[in-house]
Amino acid sequence: MLEKPISPLRQRMIDDMTARRFKEKVRKDYVRHVRTFAAFLGRSPDTATSEDLRRFQLNMAQQQISAGSINAAVAALRFFFNVTLERPDLVRHLTTVNTPCRAPVVLSQEEVAHLLEAAPGLKVKAALSVAYGAGLRVSEVVALKVSDIDSERMTLRVERGKGQRDRYVMLSPQLLELLREWWRSARPQAWLFPGQNPVNPMSARQLNRAVHAAKNLAGISKRVSMHTLRHSFATHLLEQGVDIRVIQVLLGHAKLETTALYTRVAVNTIRDIKSPLERLGLNIANRSSPA
Repeated sequence: MLEKPISPLRQRMIDDMTARRFKEKVRKDYVRHVRTFAAFLGRSPDTATSEDLRRFQLNMAQQQISAGSINAAVAALRFFFNVTLERPDLVRHLTTVNTPCRAPVVLSQEEVAHLLEAAPGLKVKAALSVAYGAGLRVSEVVALKVSDIDSERMTLRVERGKGQRDRYVMLSPQLLELLREWWRSARPQAWLFPGQNPVNPMSARQLNRAVHAAKNLAGISKRVSMHTLRHSFATHLLEQGVDIRVIQVLLGHAKLETTALYTRVAVNTIRDIKSPLERLGLNIANRSSPA
């Protein structure tokens, strides 16, 4: 079956995103959002008016679409009208909406240990251990190469992480030994965690399925994903007293405010803070309660 040819307008938008080195997933998402807007409009999106865009955002709100999805659509439409069509006047009324700031799910150290022990196979155990032991995103774990391991400096090189930034993270002796055991078992040549076809790395989807399987085998009731291991890494470091600015560098966060999120879930840190009530010296407990 022949593929439907890409319209010149869509190709121009794709070219604009390619020139700015947008990742493939972002390009696909932006195109999808503009296509959804065109379907709502019932005609080519380059004929839209500011009123059409206002109606589209209102329609998304009325359908109770999540804040994250609305903001993604707004970002795509802003790019399309600002860059591809060079009509910034049309999107001036598009607004992002506030997203709920939820505290991340964090595993205890005992739960992490049970999860790693339940991992289905040495390859998955090594990959999950990297995610927790170095605080990597799932995309960074699957992109690791054998050459990224520096056993002399005891570091892992993370190449082109989020924001296209390289960084180094610590490599613990226990993690190094586990990675060596994995290498001796499978002898990976290029990718540290190759896929079924060793030319390509293991996919993020495969690894996410594996962590869900490990979670079920470990009997953990919490919602667990690969990012949960990264959250747990940061929270446990904070509870150990590691400076939050160091954790920011290890995680590859551009803003300290992003890392500060973990202060909300660092239970040991919160518990160790002395309440100002304790400094008043009141003998509250021994006083009789009012009638």
